[in-house]
Amino acid sequence: MSEQIAGERAAVAPASAQVGGRAVLLVPHRGDSVDEAALPGDYRRILAIVRAAGGPVQVRAVGEELGLQVEVRGKLEPLRAKLVKLADRGWLHKRGDGKFTARL
Repeated sequence: MSEQIAGERAAVAPASAQVGGRAVLLVPHRGDSVDEAALPGDYRRILAIVRAAGGPVQVRAVGEELGLQVEVRGKLEPLRAKLVKLADRGWLHKRGDGKFTARL
């Protein structure tokens, strides 16, 4: 029974890899067999904020929802990188004007 529970937890836990000797969390490509549970927690929160917006959203608006100091550019750039990573992997859509929308 404990083996089954461990297997289920491993299936839900985000995958990690070693890059430069450090463990990093992998953001999987969106597909038919991959759901949001495969995303790390902060990426799931970002995805939920973009979906709740109901339309195109700027990085600054997502940062405000997360409680970041949006006046400080250095606080928004890591968030922008996460949004771009979600867009590159098919979870979000990045528009030409730099705003992000949720994929259906």
